[in-house]
Amino acid sequence: MQSFARSIRSVGRFGSAPPRRCLPALARRYASLVESVSAYRNQHPARLFREKKSQPDLQRLCFSCGTMDKTQTNNSSEESNTMVETTMVNKGIFHMPIISGSSHRDGSIYKRRNEWERDYCVDIGDRTETRLEPACRYYTTSNMMQFFSLKLAKSPINNGSLQLYGYIAARDEFDSMLNYVFNRSREDPIIVQQGSLIKMTGPKRGIALYCDVLLEFDMRIKNGEKEEDDIQLIDGMSEFQALFMPWEPTKVRIDGNCGAVDMSIALINDAVAATVEVIISEVQNGFDLSLSSIISVVEGHEEFQLFHGPVGEWRGFKRFVIAVTMDTTMHLKFIAGHKCSKPDIEHKCSFKAKLNGYASHRIKLGLASIMVKVTWVAWSSV
Repeated sequence: MQSFARSIRSVGRFGSAPPRRCLPALARRYASLVESVSAYRNQHPARLFREKKSQPDLQRLCFSCGTMDKTQTNNSSEESNTMVETTMVNKGIFHMPIISGSSHRDGSIYKRRNEWERDYCVDIGDRTETRLEPACRYYTTSNMMQFFSLKLAKSPINNGSLQLYGYIAARDEFDSMLNYVFNRSREDPIIVQQGSLIKMTGPKRGIALYCDVLLEFDMRIKNGEKEEDDIQLIDGMSEFQALFMPWEPTKVRIDGNCGAVDMSIALINDAVAATVEVIISEVQNGFDLSLSSIISVVEGHEEFQLFHGPVGEWRGFKRFVIAVTMDTTMHLKFIAGHKCSKPDIEHKCSFKAKLNGYASHRIKLGLASIMVKVTWVAWSSV
């Protein structure tokens, strides 16, 4: 991939590996601004340029510098600039611009195939899913993009359930292949309501964030028997740049014509990937299970849900990938509930992050036996 941030060597806590490609002509005029951003961020490491009045230009560029093609919108250039500045942050939510001409439904994303290859080094026609872990010659930590949650923020149905399907996938600099954060077919949609969490199905491996990540998405609401009648929720691609990524979980919204999806994301610095495998056996009776992860972030600990639902939905074993800062401790919290057992049974287990290797832990909850295995993976793009 290629972005204006790529030619900037790492400063302070971001950019674990040197950039690998050239600065695109489109963004050369932002080079001096990048230096100002770097200095500002080093002074305020836990901040995501929230002071709009004192940092208007930085706010406008946050997350999205060079991604909006304003000449292809219905607004004038001046109106578009105003739109970006005033809508990027609204009530603590960052509205992520969608790259112009990246729609799947009308096929425009494939018509620009040569442009994606030229500007981002991505073959958009290659729909291959990424492999489990990238090969590397030596172990090292890296910056990673962590998804904490997905939520259906807005939908055309305010009250009642709907059937949601489609995908959200990250394309990072390792192989540019699709690394699905959410992926459900039309034949196997999830049932959600406006305001409810969307169960993530990935990622398959850690998402590297040295310079930028392209997030590709096509999510639809099932509406009848024919696919052409389905309602488009969100569609397109957005670019996330490491230089402007938050170090604390931050709500980012993808707006579509008929709704919106909220994502809680953060850049995890000096990270390794924890591949968590959970196997449930010796189940006595059906019960509900909740699994959460607690990891260290810039200003404390962040807990986020990995799974919640009837244990019957577990189907053998589950696999989760979590970005964890090196030399910190990842906690896993299991809560099992059953109508015959009150209060709920809670158990925690902890794993210290390391460059490689694995550890396991067996849990006896009374309702079932749970085996937890954590494999640590560190890798580099060099």
